[in-house]
Amino acid sequence: MSDRTDRTRNTPLGAGRVLRPRAWTAPVRAMSRILNTEESPRPTREVGPDRSAVVDCALYVEGVRQPGTWNYADALAAARRQPHAFVWLGLHEPGLREMTGIAATYGLHELAVEDAVKAQQRPKLEQFGDVSFLVLRTARYCEHTELTETSEVVETGQVMLFIGPDFLISVRHGDACRLAPVRADLESTRDLLLHGPWAVAYAVTDRVVDVYLEVADQIEDDLDVLEAEVFDRQSHGRIQRIYQMKRELVEFKRAVVPLQRPMMTLTAQVNREVPKEIRRYFRDVQDHLSRTVEQVNSYDDLLNSILQARLAQVTVDQNNDMRKIAAWAAIAAVWTAIAGIYGMNFENMPELKMTYGYPVVLALMLGISMALYRWFRRNGWL
Repeated sequence: MSDRTDRTRNTPLGAGRVLRPRAWTAPVRAMSRILNTEESPRPTREVGPDRSAVVDCALYVEGVRQPGTWNYADALAAARRQPHAFVWLGLHEPGLREMTGIAATYGLHELAVEDAVKAQQRPKLEQFGDVSFLVLRTARYCEHTELTETSEVVETGQVMLFIGPDFLISVRHGDACRLAPVRADLESTRDLLLHGPWAVAYAVTDRVVDVYLEVADQIEDDLDVLEAEVFDRQSHGRIQRIYQMKRELVEFKRAVVPLQRPMMTLTAQVNREVPKEIRRYFRDVQDHLSRTVEQVNSYDDLLNSILQARLAQVTVDQNNDMRKIAAWAAIAAVWTAIAGIYGMNFENMPELKMTYGYPVVLALMLGISMALYRWFRRNGWL
């Protein structure tokens, strides 16, 4: 299953696009929540060539956010006029036209810009000159009262980061992980912001991976319920539910597992792009990611075991049904055999003139049937 950002309606690249999660199209799911900005909730953004994808643009000097409203071009010019300054530009689902203008101002590579607009990338880390391009796939647990064949368990999106010497551009697709809390936390910890754009990159990555851990813990609760249903004698877990959970877990796995390689690159000693102090922070994120990967792999194995157990239960149930059918057929065969013999049109049949022949034959058939019934019951066939 691809992530929610992959399931979008194809629109011209020049037009503004709204990437829609799968929950919007599923007939049994409620309409998704209204799109919000990173700062505060607001009505759904209008789709059109004139709407702006800029959520927030801030200039930071010596780890302190400078007052005022900044245009992204003016903010970059101001950052380059003074030391220890950088710009954090936050975008939400930008169109190609606006992203092209931003790329021209900040010197972004056209391939990275195309990836940022399409939002159909695996987690990766690429280097374009002095600009690093980091792709993260975000995830969020979808609350549900009961796991069904159509339940949406995990909603995914993407966050792309352009990290330059004096700027960071965050491009968010979907609502799986919002960055407003990250910005607020960073602005309250000046010491971390002093390390520049890579400090922001760490904070965003840390937030994404922390949400991974939350999602993994909540998925574990669903698996416990699913396992209990499968092995409960009074309940018969539907295989469709197991397959649906398997699909949702695969989607989550696609977001988590591929991030290991970029994290290894970010924490490598030979990486001179990331400040040494920030590499220590990234190693902590890598530890959390490794824990999540282990959880996801164990969940995958557990789901396979649950599925195999349920299939085995179905096979056993079918065998039991066939044994019951065979047992009743054997009992009925006694009546059929005796009635068939006496239904033959021969004159010299034994006991034809016997006064009590009819009730004796009926008693014989009933006795044999009762004996067979008791024998089948004793052997577990009935």
